[in-house]
Amino acid sequence: MLELNLQPRIASGGLVEMVESDVWRLNIPAGPSRCYRLAQLDDYARQHRARFNWLPPVHLTLRARVSHADLPGTWGFGFWNDPFNARMGLGGTRHRFPTLPNAAWFFWASPPNYLAVHDSHPTQGFLAATFASHPPPAPVLALSAPLLPFVAWPPTARWLRRMAQGLVHEFAAQLAFDATAWHTYEIDWRPAAVRFVVDGAPVHETSVSPKGRMGLVLWIDNQFAAFPPHGRLRFGRLPNPEPAWLELAAVSITRPR
Repeated sequence: MLELNLQPRIASGGLVEMVESDVWRLNIPAGPSRCYRLAQLDDYARQHRARFNWLPPVHLTLRARVSHADLPGTWGFGFWNDPFNARMGLGGTRHRFPTLPNAAWFFWASPPNYLAVHDSHPTQGFLAATFASHPPPAPVLALSAPLLPFVAWPPTARWLRRMAQGLVHEFAAQLAFDATAWHTYEIDWRPAAVRFVVDGAPVHETSVSPKGRMGLVLWIDNQFAAFPPHGRLRFGRLPNPEPAWLELAAVSITRPR
């Protein structure tokens, strides 16, 4: 078992607490859409992407349950490269420019979330999902920065989305079971494959394996992000009619042989 250095991140009343030995509860309060509510554990907030902790082969195991089956926003756990961080060091985070996504995670996304660039993949509900892309060189990022405002204009956004389909590989599979009950989740990330396991049974496997280093993230929030085929990229927040939580237990990472 490898050492974990998980740090809490919260926003607008979010709370990260240990309720029992080795059991974390990530809480967000009820509230309107004007506030971003977050409760998160991660191991990368103050690191440069080139120093994120995890490369394959690694095996994540944890137990989890969520307070409600149909929460507004997103929640989940797994590995990613924090590609859309544009906070530029605010809130104690590392200064990082946006980049192409890499991820391997269990991910809940309520409407109107639409995190896919390939139209054939599911984008809402409880998903086992991966993204794989080669990070562009820094000069390419700098040259492409002036294009970012154009994602608000649908014709340009559709053209950029088609370009992204050639750069970003992805996999997503719908999961159908009661996430409010305790289950054991595993992500086995290898250089050429990712396998998702629930309660000891493989549920999906894909050859779309993330590229480069990634960080560990476990979170619940009221956010949405949508890049649908017919329109522009949108980010926003959703109202929470009642408090919500994600409980996590026995979080561990091993290095398989």
